[in-house]
Amino acid sequence: MQDLVKDWMIDLVIYIDQERNVLDALSIMRRRYVNSLIVKINEEEKQYGIITSIDICDKIVARGKSPATTKVQEIMTTPLISVSPDQTIYECARTMSDSHIHQLPVIAEDGTIIGIISASDFLVVAEALGHGDGDRLLR
Repeated sequence: MQDLVKDWMIDLVIYIDQERNVLDALSIMRRRYVNSLIVKINEEEKQYGIITSIDICDKIVARGKSPATTKVQEIMTTPLISVSPDQTIYECARTMSDSHIHQLPVIAEDGTIIGIISASDFLVVAEALGHGDGDRLLR
């Protein structure tokens, strides 16, 4: 079994501008069936943030804030905690656990975001580990 992040990540990366409101982010996330969006801060300098479904739960719903009047930049996480495509899934899982996060952008050497790996992706990883090296049909 391959044990690198690049073998398990999702290469769909969806961006949102930091000036948009959280309601816009929610709409994009629901339409695209994703749990996170990469926030554009400064594309030229490759500065990004992330907004996740957990951010929305903790910082909007739990606090009774309006998603229509709250800007993405108010609840996003920055700077990004990220992983390299060539890191092992074990290192990636440890980073998530140690940082108490569920979504990690995958960033290439040139600083380009090339994918996302999330805690839910590790359900498939764990299942593959349970079946052993011979079962690659899980992907």
